[in-house]
Amino acid sequence: MSRFQSRLRIDGKDRSHLVQVAVVGAGIVGAAVAYETARAGADVVLLDKSLPASGVTADSFAWIGGPRGGDLPDPSTALRRQVLQDYRRLEEEVPGLEVRWRGALMWGEEQPDDLAPGEHLVDAAAVGRLEPRLRVRPMRALHVESHGAIDPVAVTHALVRAAQKHGARMMANVAVTALDLRGRQVTGVRTSAGSLPADTVVVTAGVDAPVLCGPLGFDLPVAPSPALLMRFTAPPGLVRTLVATPHLEVREATDGHLLVAAGYHGELDHDDLWRAGEMMLRRLTATFDAQEVTLVSVRLGARPMPADGLPIIGPVPGVGGVYIAVMHSGVTLAPTAGRLIASEIVDGVEAPELAGLRPARFR
Repeated sequence: MSRFQSRLRIDGKDRSHLVQVAVVGAGIVGAAVAYETARAGADVVLLDKSLPASGVTADSFAWIGGPRGGDLPDPSTALRRQVLQDYRRLEEEVPGLEVRWRGALMWGEEQPDDLAPGEHLVDAAAVGRLEPRLRVRPMRALHVESHGAIDPVAVTHALVRAAQKHGARMMANVAVTALDLRGRQVTGVRTSAGSLPADTVVVTAGVDAPVLCGPLGFDLPVAPSPALLMRFTAPPGLVRTLVATPHLEVREATDGHLLVAAGYHGELDHDDLWRAGEMMLRRLTATFDAQEVTLVSVRLGARPMPADGLPIIGPVPGVGGVYIAVMHSGVTLAPTAGRLIASEIVDGVEAPELAGLRPARFR
């Protein structure tokens, strides 16, 4: 019997319906974990200090894709290879969950010789067919047919609603202040609304996760990695795919606006952010043939970035019943991570895809 099974099966009988799971953080990862664990039969409560998807999830560019040809394998590769399949599964299972499968078009960097399935090197004529409003077409670009994008707020809300249909409770505007322990075993969570019992606590709180792990004697090496997300009004269809160059990363949002992802360069206030957005507006209109594009907003998000850049998924070493799920990019990995985490917690089946991503690697 594995360490995951010991609390879930008694005398060989499945007691998963009795397992109490508290998920801390209602971003897209927490929502996916809540959905999958509730669907698997656990008694689930999902908690957030604010509203679902109100944190860094809302600031995500939300590009969905698997490993590309030429990517060097790492311990997260097996996890990433299942992302597209899991998103297509959730489209079938979860009402209101939609992916815009527009494909991605990339140029300006050296492309790999060993292309993955669904990847094609295309010439300027093909680029023009994919993106007819480009002012200057590159002579060669990489077209990745399988990639897409989501509205991360809408997807998170859809997952929360689906979790609730499976019996999960959503507690918004409730801050988790500490984990309750008996010895080295979790017994629940302390919150701004009182204490709640739990057999397993899944911490999906992003950059706040280290605060909850510190009192357990585990230093979770996660730091905020700031990035900008800019929104523009634009004519519908101005950008048709996910366009990525060394100077511009842009896609059309589901509401017809354009989203642009940009790096953080030390902006300190609203005026700095707006100037960064205006500079990107000039770059955008120099790339695409449209004058009626206006800047709407610039948001600064703090992505949770593990020290080694790899997801951190698994039990906290030396403490029973505490499970960590912190990763970049959470929007990409949420469906697969949620499914595998639920299988481990509820069914007691350790996922080989997570073997190299455990928190214990930092001990």
